[in-house]
Amino acid sequence: MDKALNWDLLRSFLTVARTGKLTKAARALKIDHSTLSRRVKQLERELDTHLFTRSLTGYELTKQGEKLLEQVEKMESTVFGINQEFSDEKSSVSGTVRIGAPDGFGTAFLAPRIGLLLNAHPNLEVEIVAASRRFSLSKREADIGIGLFQPTLDRHNAVKLTDYELGLYISRQHQEKFADLRTVRDLPRFPFISYIDDLIFTPELDYLSSVSKDIVPQIRSSNLLAQMRATISGAGVCVLPCFLANERPDLVRVLPDDVKIMRTFWMVTHSDTQQLFRVRAAAAFIAAQARTSSDFFTPR
Repeated sequence: MDKALNWDLLRSFLTVARTGKLTKAARALKIDHSTLSRRVKQLERELDTHLFTRSLTGYELTKQGEKLLEQVEKMESTVFGINQEFSDEKSSVSGTVRIGAPDGFGTAFLAPRIGLLLNAHPNLEVEIVAASRRFSLSKREADIGIGLFQPTLDRHNAVKLTDYELGLYISRQHQEKFADLRTVRDLPRFPFISYIDDLIFTPELDYLSSVSKDIVPQIRSSNLLAQMRATISGAGVCVLPCFLANERPDLVRVLPDDVKIMRTFWMVTHSDTQQLFRVRAAAAFIAAQARTSSDFFTPR
């Protein structure tokens, strides 16, 4: 190799390595997949090595690819640092910030408040990915992640947002169906709504072990809002965050003294991006909103 590597080639390699899919990486880079494929092949020619093993399931890094990934990520950090060092902090915050959050937090808490952030920074664009999944900040799946546990990974920085409580809820309209529900021991006799076991992405969502080991859910969904809608329809009993149920007069909490589950929301950023103005502005906004909205997370 007798010439310097083109950063576009390296950035293309980095995106494919992180997504594992050519089409997904092309969308992220806003280029067509044939152009991206040519870039990857060109980089392999210039380095005279194979960087990926291609299969029906996607692109997997070879050993040489893994070595290059480590180096390119260091380069990426340097680029971020240069941009930060020579940017004008007094200029308006702009660009896109992606926030990955559990569906309940993203939908019920963050979405109704996000307009306040845009009022302060009208040139900012916000993407809220509200889903029950774990977001990889290292792979740039999100700039800010809201999670249920404090991560221990290097280069990840976590801030506690708030504690919140969960309880058992039933439909107000159909509460006569649950008239005989008086103790936790009665729960296995009633239809129950919960998560799909093998799609629970974190132990903090495994509520049933905290309620009763004898419960076998009759309805399962990976989506919290779907669970809530099924509960409102009278389909069964469900563990729901109190902050979500507070907004629904068609839900009734049952056995509040017997079933009280506490969890915590954490906000996580990556050391490579946490000082970018758009990330810093969004993170400060989320932390401030959580701090001043403690009543929102309190059961009523």
